[in-house]
Amino acid sequence: MSTKFEFAPMPDDTGHFGSYGGSMVPPPLEKAIAEVTIAYESIRQDPAFRKELHTLYKHYVGRPSPIFFAKRLSDAIGGAKIYLKREDLNHTGAHKINHAIGEALLAKYMGKKKVVAETGAGQHGVAMATACALVGIECEIHMGQIDIEKEAPNVTRMKVLGCKVVPVTFGTRTLKDAVDSAFEAYLADPENQLYAIGSVVGPHPFPMMVRDFQQIIGEEARDQFQEMEGRLPDYVMACVGGGSNAIGLFTAFLNDPKVNIVGVEPAGKGLDTSEHAATMTLGKPGAIHGFKCYVLQDEEGEPLPVHSIASGLDYPGVGPQHSYLKDIGRVEYQSATDQECLDAFMTLSRKEGIIPALESAHAVAYAMKLAKQLSPEQSILVNLSGRGDKDLDFVVEKLGL
Repeated sequence: MSTKFEFAPMPDDTGHFGSYGGSMVPPPLEKAIAEVTIAYESIRQDPAFRKELHTLYKHYVGRPSPIFFAKRLSDAIGGAKIYLKREDLNHTGAHKINHAIGEALLAKYMGKKKVVAETGAGQHGVAMATACALVGIECEIHMGQIDIEKEAPNVTRMKVLGCKVVPVTFGTRTLKDAVDSAFEAYLADPENQLYAIGSVVGPHPFPMMVRDFQQIIGEEARDQFQEMEGRLPDYVMACVGGGSNAIGLFTAFLNDPKVNIVGVEPAGKGLDTSEHAATMTLGKPGAIHGFKCYVLQDEEGEPLPVHSIASGLDYPGVGPQHSYLKDIGRVEYQSATDQECLDAFMTLSRKEGIIPALESAHAVAYAMKLAKQLSPEQSILVNLSGRGDKDLDFVVEKLGL
């Protein structure tokens, strides 16, 4: 790759990444969302806030997370060397704590009494409940009933942390409906509550704000990899649902034309079926949850039901910045099936003693496939966005172990 990419502002003053993003919210929320934007623009420039955030990243989250060369996995696969950015080692077990602490501090700064949020696999829910306990603010998490049953350990963690878990029993009873439910709860009292979105989705300023909190992943990884190998990786990749862990890694490499960037979506039971969540691969531009992005949608423009073995990827939309990066050709979006994900989950567990989240296993699966096509001199850096403790009971039952 030799192209020098020219980027539009990401986002512009109206919260758009190219033609994607923006803020399409009900009139009662316009004032509240504008206040969030003003507060975030103020706090992000505040040296005291930045110092507090980075102090907590270091002494509470455990940053920087290390990079690990997966030698036994690489040797078993053949071809390129596979490296892992170990976000699974963060406090609470995933990248979600990076933005959860930022949003909890923002809520405290704004004088809010409560944080309302959604969760799919429960990692954002646990991280948000943790961050709210840390800063001393009430927390309410909306979670689809199917995901509550599938991710029981994370539900227990949220309750232990003092969080109110609201089961969502309408629609598909998964992530999209949890977002709908959380938005309704936020709309009931935006003056006293902050809606802490769990990915780089939703109306402006959330895609920008969550990206800003997550880009520490890529900033660390870029320096760490150069220190380890004396150069940049040939490929960086991450799983993509809403896309927060991916944009967190990708941002630091966007201006490096020799670094290939790959987002890996859930192909579910196959791209030739209706049971997948491959938004970037098979979706088209539309609108969902107050912003424009690629959406899996029907002929009337309504979001389609989606499926992934990984609850955190089970979403019919995607971050607006990802949509823009796809259109300009800077990021390539691929996919991995449920079965490929399970195979990668077990292979990484048994070759390296690292049990990945099912979400992260999608990226590992595609890295394993790609590595075979590359030379031993080449390298792939995968964002291992979370650990698989939450998925163990499900995987054991699924595989009959």
